[in-house]
Amino acid sequence: MTTATRYRHSDTEAATRPRGSQDVTDVTVVDQRMVKRAVSAAALGNAMEWFDFGVYSYIAVTLGEVFFPSSSSTAQLLSTFGAFAAAFLVRPIGGMVFGPLGDRIGRQKVLAITMIMMAVGTFAIGLIPSYASIGVGAPILLLAARLVQGFSTGGEYGGASTFIAEYSPDKRRGFLGSWLEFGTLVGYVAGAGLVAVLTGLLSHGQLLSWGWRVPFLIAGPLGLIGLYLRLRLEETPAFAQLEQQARAKQTEQQGSTLREILVGQWRAMLLCVALVLVFNVTDYMLLSYMPSYLSGQLHYDASHGLVAVLVVMVLMMAVQPFAGKLSDRFGRRPVIGAGCLGFLVLSVPALLLIRQGSLLGVYVGMTALGLLLVCFTGAMPAALPALFPTRMRYGALSIGFNISVSLFGGTTPLVVTALISATGNGMMPAYYMMAAAVIGGIAVLCMPETARKPLPGSPPAVATRAEADALRAGR
Repeated sequence: MTTATRYRHSDTEAATRPRGSQDVTDVTVVDQRMVKRAVSAAALGNAMEWFDFGVYSYIAVTLGEVFFPSSSSTAQLLSTFGAFAAAFLVRPIGGMVFGPLGDRIGRQKVLAITMIMMAVGTFAIGLIPSYASIGVGAPILLLAARLVQGFSTGGEYGGASTFIAEYSPDKRRGFLGSWLEFGTLVGYVAGAGLVAVLTGLLSHGQLLSWGWRVPFLIAGPLGLIGLYLRLRLEETPAFAQLEQQARAKQTEQQGSTLREILVGQWRAMLLCVALVLVFNVTDYMLLSYMPSYLSGQLHYDASHGLVAVLVVMVLMMAVQPFAGKLSDRFGRRPVIGAGCLGFLVLSVPALLLIRQGSLLGVYVGMTALGLLLVCFTGAMPAALPALFPTRMRYGALSIGFNISVSLFGGTTPLVVTALISATGNGMMPAYYMMAAAVIGGIAVLCMPETARKPLPGSPPAVATRAEADALRAGR
């Protein structure tokens, strides 16, 4: 079974085409079964990344006791999150390696490699002996495993979103792309939920001795499932076309270079960085920082913050595909722009609700922010790949995405905590999201509308032969 069929018309057919019809010389009719496989395989990889994120974030206190012996619990926690943050430092390097490689040898091969590395890195954490067993070697091994995870993650999101975008029919790219972030939410909920269950069922001693290993060891079987799904995939139609063109010229497929990306695509790269900035600042603010804010600033029990975030994410999962459909119908710019405007106008009221003291206010305020975030999670996986041409899409998106995440998204909890400490103003999270919304809004005004249009450098993609006929006829 091929991924798609090329539907060409002959010169005679072209001559008899009705006046005013569209001149379509090459239309891709995608294989719907392969599309479903592509979406599932890509979303599972994203789920694995965020499963680890959820596990590591919520079991951080226990990891601190296991790997970083100290009389100070604060020092333990800082050391644990230091190892966590180290993964963000190597993400751009991973993007610079895996992205151009995916443009040269193919998306499917590189995504299989990143899946293996992510699973191995996460699984390895569950096997590391404690500090009590091997001393300083334990935190060193933990850091090494985190670096492997971060390096592989650098090639994951750009490749997964590229893979789905290049497999999707033009009219459904937003809807199908939205399932990538659905996988993110599933992974985070599963990771955080598993930690909550283990914490509730096991004693502190059991959690320290073996319970903390369970979530990391689960990554092994998950990785094998994801690898199986990805190995069953064929290359995307868009990349397959590039390979065919290279073979026709009797040359090898030439991938993107760093110079071509930074010099030739500088405008699209700036747009990508700005869009990812607003996307990830708001994402990390809500899903990562808010539990700490609720417990540290508002003195709620830690479990309340975790439960609140999990409830909001489940609600986001319910509306995520509909946001993708809206971006297909009305466009990426209106949906993303609505999210930017919403964060600009509603960040302060939502945080005031969260701070006013009742659990109802916390849930209403966080739900409002979560629904605004869906404007980004629903549209960005389709909007970002469409900024770049096919020949350098994987590389440019991986580099731009990971630079922005490392500089702005992953640093959000740290920066906001520092701002609150320096100013004494507990409203800093709202102001930070508003600043990100302004930058994102400017990017939306500058970005092209790409909904229902072919990807740059690729022919139109449709779901059925009838759609291809209609496109040829100009209907």
